[in-house]
Amino acid sequence: MITKDSIETAYSFLHQKQRIYVHSTLDWQKDDIEMAIAAYADEMSPDLYDAICGGRTDFLRDHQHFLEDITKAVEMLEGML
Repeated sequence: MITKDSIETAYSFLHQKQRIYVHSTLDWQKDDIEMAIAAYADEMSPDLYDAICGGRTDFLRDHQHFLEDITKAVEMLEGML
């Protein structure tokens, strides 16, 4: 079951981190954000994660696709609000 609160919380957290990530010029800061988001993905509602991951088990956890993933997640969560 996906609650409105879980969507709002995920959206707020991911949107904030996405904004910082996009504008950051510091590799260590981007790495910290990637680790924080991966940890968040591990703990978020499994139903909500399944709804946004598109079947990918490495969604929000893959360095090579991180910016694309977080952008997609924010867009999907915004649409769910």
